[in-house]
Amino acid sequence: MAGFLSRREILKRAAAAGMTTALPVQTMAQALPSGARAAFENLNTSESEILEAIVARLIPSDENGPGALEAGAANYIDKGLADTLASSQAAYRAGLVALDAYARESAGEAFTALGPGEQDSVLEYLEQNRASGFEPDAASFFNMVLLHTIEGTFCDPAYGGNLDFIGWEMIGYPGIRLGVTAEQQRMDSFPEMTRVSAYDLQMFDADSTGERTDDG
Repeated sequence: MAGFLSRREILKRAAAAGMTTALPVQTMAQALPSGARAAFENLNTSESEILEAIVARLIPSDENGPGALEAGAANYIDKGLADTLASSQAAYRAGLVALDAYARESAGEAFTALGPGEQDSVLEYLEQNRASGFEPDAASFFNMVLLHTIEGTFCDPAYGGNLDFIGWEMIGYPGIRLGVTAEQQRMDSFPEMTRVSAYDLQMFDADSTGERTDDG
């Protein structure tokens, strides 16, 4: 199954939203070994499994490469629920329970037990605001998770998502640079990816909270 966002649509949405850099300041994540996703800190086992299943369908892996799950988008959301996304924590917990209940009612099984096509059908009903049991409504929950999944896939890796620069590679983003040449600014020029975050380049002097501090 294709999932919700094609690679072309991912590129359009990420570029329009400026997701590679313009994200809320959040406590920076501790560096992880390549390919390793962090343990969940806020959501319980059931909630985290449902969330991972959702993000895996919103931006799925395919023959062209990994998707949001492999990029650590679910971990980005979980970490954010104790930080910049704290105001959404109750909505996430209630929404994940409601989604699973709706899947059981409409498809006869828990959301995580459904096949990819069945999961997509459930999510489509949420997107169309045709699923019951959500507060304030299903579409609001769907749009919230979609936005945060996009953020977690394409953010600077310092914020806990975009593991191994998967998101940046997905859309052909060359990485943070302190300066570019006139040639590199051309639309048909594709410089080699730097695979470093803004913090690796010391664009910010970040304290333990991840907030920018200026010395002069």
